[in-house]
Amino acid sequence: MKKRLMVALIGGALLGLVCVAGAFIRSGFTASPMFVFSLWFNRVIIGLVIGAPWIETSRGKSLLRGALFGLLVSFAFYSSTGFEDPISFLAGIVYGVIIEAWLSRLKN
Repeated sequence: MKKRLMVALIGGALLGLVCVAGAFIRSGFTASPMFVFSLWFNRVIIGLVIGAPWIETSRGKSLLRGALFGLLVSFAFYSSTGFEDPISFLAGIVYGVIIEAWLSRLKN
């Protein structure tokens, strides 16, 4: 489980960098440092939640779990910004699935 958590955290951090780059581009390079850090940290938290020791289940259920946790964690960020960045919210759901898919692939 320790490996799962580390891989998920690294995945969240890397996907957070992708998300931050997208947010910078969408904002015309005017996004505040606090917003950018919060967005990146949100992706790390997605990795933390998904990387926790969960019960072994089928790949489909794991991907659904990743989407659900991506939705829940991203919604916290989305609501704190006054519902102003729906693309980042949706990306969080996708990133949850990506992290979970990556973890299930490494397991096999």
